[in-house]
Formats: sequence, C-alpha cells, structure tokens
Amino acid sequence: MPVETTPSAPRTWRYPLLKFKALTALVFAQRELAEQIFDEMLERWPGDAYALASRAHLRSSRGARAEAIQDLKSLVAIHPRRSAGDWFNLAYLLEAEGQLEEAEAAFRQAVELDAKLDRAWYGLGLCLIRMQRFEEAVAALKRNTELQPMSPYGWYQLARVHVDRQKPEEARRIIAHLKGFEPKVAAQLERETGLLA
Repeated sequence: MPVETTPSAPRTWRYPLLKFKALTALVFAQRELAEQIFDEMLERWPGDAYALASRAHLRSSRGARAEAIQDLKSLVAIHPRRSAGDWFNLAYLLEAEGQLEEAEAAFRQAVELDAKLDRAWYGLGLCLIRMQRFEEAVAALKRNTELQPMSPYGWYQLARVHVDRQKPEEARRIIAHLKGFEPKVAAQLERETGLLA
C-alpha cells in the first residue's frame, strides 16, 4: 500500500484504527507506543492536526521540547486558524526555551484567534516582563485579570510589574484587593515588596 504524503490525503480505514490504537496506548500509559503510532500516522498523513498536536504533547511531557516545538510549528503552519490553543502551546514551549520574540508572536496569535483565552494573556504578560517591556505587560495582565478576576496569579504578576515600574501605589491597591479573596497571596506580596496595603 503506498504511503499517503499530502496533508489532504484521504483518510482510509487505517486512520480510525490507528487513532483508536493510539488512544488505547495512552489509556494504558504506553506513551512510547502512542508516540510510535503518531509517527506512523504522520508518515501517512503529514499534516494531520490531531497526530501533530498529540505527538507534540507526548514529546513535551518527556522533555523533548525542541521536537515538540517543531511539531507545533508544523501544526500552526498547516492549520494556522484551527485553534488558539495550538498557538498557546507553541508560545508556552518557546517561552520555556527562552525564545521570547517567537513566544510573544505566538501568544499574540493565540489572543487574536480567541480574545478570551485568559492563559494566553497571562503568558504574554510573563513573556513581556522577561523582555522588560513593562507597559505592554501591564496591558496583557490587566486583560488576564478582567477575564479571571478571582485568580490570584495575574494580580500577583501585575503587582510585581507595578513595583518594577516604580508605581508602589498601584501595587498597594492590588494588595488591598487581594486581601479580600486571597489573603495569603496579599501577605506574600507585602513580604516580597515591603509594601503594606
């Protein structure tokens, strides 16, 4: 049987069988076998979004970030508008590898596709902090806290950015706000910054 090599190659009866085998391998924690099945799927259907995303996840979980990044880059190149989550996953790994400019671009693509993807706004904020672009980081983190007002993570980072920007009153307001629903995080910020709400 000839190998199907184009992203649009028809999925024969083998596709659902291979997908079932991969899912079964994952259920039974046979990650190496699942990855081999995804390899086979991608040999037959190189542009298959499901196989690329799944293999990227497996590769990332075993610490092969560079390989996972390549899978995700292939995925978003072939299917650029399929999912904001694909762009987020790529951005997350790029940031972890210190590839900040590429990570920023991928986070921005994620929020362009889904403006309500709070974790992408948070990731963008962290990326911009690492790049010392504090004003842009504030905007991203504010968007994150609008989408997730009860999550302390965005508020925490926003307070830290205000301290870096020499805006202690803004940080104090956030600490006071956090005392209402996350007093431990507020106390931690007070200790770390020396600011009292």
